[in-house]
Amino acid sequence: MQRISCLLTGFVFILGVTGTECFARPGRRVCLSEVRHRAVPYVESYVQPVYQPYLTTCQGHRLCSTYRTTYVVAYRQAFRRLSQPMYVCCPGWRRVNTHAVGCSKAICRLPCQHGGSCSAPDRCTCPSGWMGKSCQTDVDECTGRSHGCHQRCVNTPGSYRCACQAGQRLSADGKSCHAQDPPPETQASATPALNRSAGASRELREDMQALRSRVEVLEQKLQLVLAPFHNLLPSAVEDTSTDASSLLLHTLRQLDRIDSLSEQISFLEERLETCSCKTEH
Repeated sequence: MQRISCLLTGFVFILGVTGTECFARPGRRVCLSEVRHRAVPYVESYVQPVYQPYLTTCQGHRLCSTYRTTYVVAYRQAFRRLSQPMYVCCPGWRRVNTHAVGCSKAICRLPCQHGGSCSAPDRCTCPSGWMGKSCQTDVDECTGRSHGCHQRCVNTPGSYRCACQAGQRLSADGKSCHAQDPPPETQASATPALNRSAGASRELREDMQALRSRVEVLEQKLQLVLAPFHNLLPSAVEDTSTDASSLLLHTLRQLDRIDSLSEQISFLEERLETCSCKTEH
């Protein structure tokens, strides 16, 4: 029975020393908080005197009463004063849960933003594209040369994108640019333009042919008009009558007209050659 009492007392002592409120010993990120003093009960053994009475013969043959002292081992409860150190998490750290032995969770007074994580007291580990004490500042990737954009770099919150100049578009790699293909409408509209140009060339040819025919008719009429003068002019120059002068003046006017028509034909030929060159290109 005495052994059982000793075991129970020792178990109570262990529970008192290793309470769940504080750590039993210091460790990583575990700091000493204070030292508590407490009285711990325990069972101790001691020597207890025992007095045993007995009768003996006194002087004069009389019976006398006396006692004898013996010693036995006894047990009693005692108290021992103990100093118990109390350990807590160091500033800036805490337990992951109440059952954790160490302090491995950092504390950030300002919450980490944009997906950042608290890796040390009041210090956040920021994802790509953000910086600052609490990951609150956007990184401008376009300020340096690491973005790799061939033409333009556009900064966006937490990232960036590449862009191209007018008339070009972004390639599949998202970095380089190439010339933009003409829209299908432009290619489709080119065919009617060529048809209109070919039609205009045919009209010019027809106009030129009509002018040539008119010139030929005028030349024939001029030959008929000038035929009488081939016989009159050599023989009688002085006797030129008023009718012959009028006829000559009319002939000269016809010549001026022929020159004008010839110039028109030459102009039309130049236009026709110009249109032909454009059509070929």
